[in-house]
Amino acid sequence: MTWENLGTTHRPTVMGTHGMVASAHPLASLAGLRILMQGGNAIDAAIATAAALNVVEPFMSGLGGGGTMLIHQAGGETVTLHYGGGVPEAGNPTTLDAQSVDIGPRAGTVPGAPAGWLAALGRYGSMDAATVFGPAIEYAEQGFALTVKGSAFFSMGVPRLTDAAKAIYAPSGAPPRSATRLRNQQLAETFRTLARDGAECFYDGPLGKRFLDAVQAAGGILSAADFARPQVSEFAPVCGSYRGFEVRSTGWPLTSYEILLTLNILEGFDIGAMPEGGVDRTHTFLETLKLAMTDRVQYSGRPEPPPPGLLSKAYAEQRRALIDQSRATPFGGERYTANLPAGGYTPGDPTPFLREQTTHFDVVDAAGNAVSVTQSLGGVFGSGFLAGDTGILLNNFLFFFDLDPASPNVINGDGRSLPGPLSPTMLFKDGKLFLSIGTPGAFGIPQTTSQMISYVVDHGYGVQAAIEAPRFRVLADRTILMENRFDAEVRAELAKRGHEIQLLSAYDWAFGGGHGILVDPETGALSGGADPRRDGYAMGW
Repeated sequence: MTWENLGTTHRPTVMGTHGMVASAHPLASLAGLRILMQGGNAIDAAIATAAALNVVEPFMSGLGGGGTMLIHQAGGETVTLHYGGGVPEAGNPTTLDAQSVDIGPRAGTVPGAPAGWLAALGRYGSMDAATVFGPAIEYAEQGFALTVKGSAFFSMGVPRLTDAAKAIYAPSGAPPRSATRLRNQQLAETFRTLARDGAECFYDGPLGKRFLDAVQAAGGILSAADFARPQVSEFAPVCGSYRGFEVRSTGWPLTSYEILLTLNILEGFDIGAMPEGGVDRTHTFLETLKLAMTDRVQYSGRPEPPPPGLLSKAYAEQRRALIDQSRATPFGGERYTANLPAGGYTPGDPTPFLREQTTHFDVVDAAGNAVSVTQSLGGVFGSGFLAGDTGILLNNFLFFFDLDPASPNVINGDGRSLPGPLSPTMLFKDGKLFLSIGTPGAFGIPQTTSQMISYVVDHGYGVQAAIEAPRFRVLADRTILMENRFDAEVRAELAKRGHEIQLLSAYDWAFGGGHGILVDPETGALSGGADPRRDGYAMGW
């Protein structure tokens, strides 16, 4: 295969030879590209992109949240750098409830982004923080025009905001319309402070004290002791293979192994011979996603990593045999439940085979360094709580833990970072980077990422076509979400097999917002793909 732009696209595939940035907003991609063109490397550009997204896409990620980077050094190793932030010591099912983990000052873990961004820059970057934060400061001070899609997210999120947050993002009290010019002078000053004084000023200094004072005054449970814990960890990626490609994604305690579970099961089917969008391919994929998710729920949040046999090809063969091509099998869903459906998929036992969840962006530079980043505030605008005069919105990551004491993922005040589905992923061929890709979408992240990878590997799609292709998502029991671009005849046959379909519009944001960069195996040229489900935009030169 040559990975020409097979498949239908409504956007041009952006090509480059010196560098590429693909992110969820044109101004964020431009920020990263500016840094690359000034001589910065992929990490420098990634931090510039991350900071710019805090300004122009404030409802998805920012300093008050966290994330994960998959960092590949040209000719060297690939590492995971995780900055998810820790659960507060006072967090447990007694002090929290379903509402307080979703909205307000009690919903957040310790913000990991300040530590993560600056740690990545210090370890792998080549520029100083003032330079890479420059575009974000410029956007925050001079203002940016809100996009149409951005306005739609504001409409959903503004009701969650505190008065202090509304003063910045909705000063009239109503969600701003598209073309509104938004500024955040407080955030610009915070970026300047971090660039000058380093991450320590947030975790053990005046900036952090102002942040914590505001959280605690509003009834939050974060403390100075929580902030004193390490907020960044670096570890090896989880690795596997799919049809001759090496797959690397973020390692445990993150749950990107769900992608490898999915691909291992799919590998036993001739997916490439099945028509894209057809009944058999869609049914096979849906059932595979259910099996992978069932095992992910079983092992996420535990203090020890999953058994090595979980990702073995032999275990995948055993799980694959459970798929009935004539009927949809129920399953427990994307979160822990003690009440699994009768006759449904249950977690497997991988022990005999021991031998063997936002915004996303990607950056590749001329030297071949690559960064794949998924970062988040949790929900839209996170907790909705803006801390004092810092301009920082607090995340609501506690929502992604469980309040059921029986769950292995229960909130227990142990300082764990979010064991979430953040799954930036890279594929390699003969040791060379081939694809860097990922998506937001909470528990749908591994599902969407697996679908995009399959379109590239199994069907030869270019990266833009793979990102634009129709998507589905399994929820719980037999319920699935589908874009209405799947043919009515296909949907009718899936319904006959027992799938309960909730139909969503074409390019609905519920299916994530994938971005990716493909490296041509023969020429080394870069192609960038960006998702029309968000304000995605790829830029390269």
